[in-house]
Amino acid sequence: MTPYTEHGGTWRPFWLVAGALAVFVVLDVVFPGGDVPAVVWVVAVVAVLGIVALGCVSARRVWTVRVDDDGLTVGRERVPLGDIDTGHLREVDSGVDAGAPVLGGGWSLPRGRTGLPLKLTDGRTVLVPTREPAALYEALMIGTGQTPDTASGTEGTLGQ
Repeated sequence: MTPYTEHGGTWRPFWLVAGALAVFVVLDVVFPGGDVPAVVWVVAVVAVLGIVALGCVSARRVWTVRVDDDGLTVGRERVPLGDIDTGHLREVDSGVDAGAPVLGGGWSLPRGRTGLPLKLTDGRTVLVPTREPAALYEALMIGTGQTPDTASGTEGTLGQ
């Protein structure tokens, strides 16, 4: 089986903030007037970029979705592939099961993600936060030894 990985976050916010801080430093040097001491700039840049980097790393660790031979993993939570009810997964086209817990933790789905409802063999239903429900559906079906049905799991909750 080819592992499926969907990263929970990107480094884009870090690089945008780093670019903005670089522009501010250049403007401070270029324009006349009271310059901000270099020590203040260094402390501010390190502090701000450190906080943004911490947020980026946290998002990647908490919301990364993986499907491999060990099972489906979201953050620290893992569901063995044998515990997934593939019959229910094949029937689900889109939508969210209201009240189902989000796999990986949290009160609600992260912004920009769709919840793929997964019914487990013990009867519980969980939501898997994903940006690409069709690709995740296909990876889960292949991982459980099933043939992916192109009609199911191809659209998100908004029909896109």
